Amino acid sequence: MTTDPDEIRAQIDETRSGLSDDVNALADTVNPAHAARRRAARARSAVLAVKDKVSGTASRSASGAASAAGERASSTQERLSTAPSRLRRQAVGNPLALGLIAAGAGWLVGSLLPASSTEERAATKAKEAAAPAVTSAARDAGASLKDSAKQAAESVRTTAADAAATVKDETAASAHDIRDQAEAARDSVADSNL
Repeated sequence: MTTDPDEIRAQIDETRSGLSDDVNALADTVNPAHAARRRAARARSAVLAVKDKVSGTASRSASGAASAAGERASSTQERLSTAPSRLRRQAVGNPLALGLIAAGAGWLVGSLLPASSTEERAATKAKEAAAPAVTSAARDAGASLKDSAKQAAESVRTTAADAAATVKDETAASAHDIRDQAEAARDSVADSNL
C-alpha cells in the first residue's frame, strides 16, 4: 500500500472509473431493448447460417460474385436443358428432396398470385384470434424482463454501495496511516533538531 496522497487519489479515481464501467456494462446487459436487439441479431445469424447450409453456398464477396456471374450465364443454358432429367434422377433416390422442391415451387407460385377474398378473410380471422395470445405473451415477456431488470438493478445498487463503502474505508485508513507517518516524521525531525 502506498503512502503518497497523489498515488492514493489516482488509485481511488481508477477504482471509481472501473466501477463506473462495470455498472454501465451491467446496465447495458440488462436493458430490455438491448437484450431484444441481441436476440434478434442472434436469430438473424442463425437463419442466415441455416440458409447458407441448406443452399450449400456461403456468402461471397462482390468481386467473387461478379466473376461467378459470367461463368453461370454460360452454363445456365446447359443446366436448364438437363434440369428435368437431373431432378428426376435425384428425386428417385431422395424423396425428401422431391418434397422440398415441390414445397418451394408451391411457395413461389403462391407468392406470385394475389390473395383471394376468402384468403384475406381467413387471414383477418387468424390475426384476430391470435391477437390476444400474442398480446398476452408479450405482456408475460415484458413482466419477466421487468423482474429481471429490477433484480439486476438491485444487484448493481448493492454492489455499488459495497464498493463505495470499501473505497471510503480504504481512503480513511490510508489517510490515518499518512497522518501517523507525518506525525512520526515530525517527531523524528524535532528529536534530531534537539
